[in-house]
Amino acid sequence: MFFSANSQAAAAQIPANYIQLNVHPSVLSKTKRLLDIIGALVGLVITALITIPIVIAMQLDNPGPVFYSQIRCGLNGKPFRIWKFRSMVVGADQKKHLVKNQAQGYIFKNKNDPRVTRVGRFLRRTSLDEFPQFWNVLMGEMSLVGTRPPTPDEVARYEQHHYQRLLVKPGMTGEWQVKGRSAVIDFEDIVRLDLDYQLRWSHFYDLYLILKTIGIVLARKGAY
Repeated sequence: MFFSANSQAAAAQIPANYIQLNVHPSVLSKTKRLLDIIGALVGLVITALITIPIVIAMQLDNPGPVFYSQIRCGLNGKPFRIWKFRSMVVGADQKKHLVKNQAQGYIFKNKNDPRVTRVGRFLRRTSLDEFPQFWNVLMGEMSLVGTRPPTPDEVARYEQHHYQRLLVKPGMTGEWQVKGRSAVIDFEDIVRLDLDYQLRWSHFYDLYLILKTIGIVLARKGAY
């Protein structure tokens, strides 16, 4: 009931030949799913602990909803609702056209986006804004490690070679996180990193990317 008609239409445009009969091994791996569940449960406990101070800081800085949700496309383009701590002013989506896009391709980025609140900027630098996504992982809509989850309007403009990135579950982290995070501003570079992840995937590689992500987040590199 959360999905708009536009979201469903965007997902339906994915060519049938890109929905593999023999899906990527990571999708079928019980070990990966078990690690996702364990990681999600630990992450949700941490999320519960940090929510109250985040709520207080957020309401003092820019009163409004605590959480922000948006429709994204998951495995095989299936739409789902992703959750984050709100990092922008209320009504930010309606003001997007006022902000210059500094990225190339089908993504939107602006290093000094005026819609981001003071608390929101801190949440983004520390990646705390993404902690509610542990719920998406627990529900099986995302994985701890995977590809970047695209928006339906982005998928609607895909060219043939872009669809392959939808053959695995989207992740809270992945190649794009450890190799630049927000500093990766070319959509084709993101696609290349996502496809590289699919080729290199293994349980040990997932653990490697998780550990690398923790180090990068603690160093606050590449996020804005």
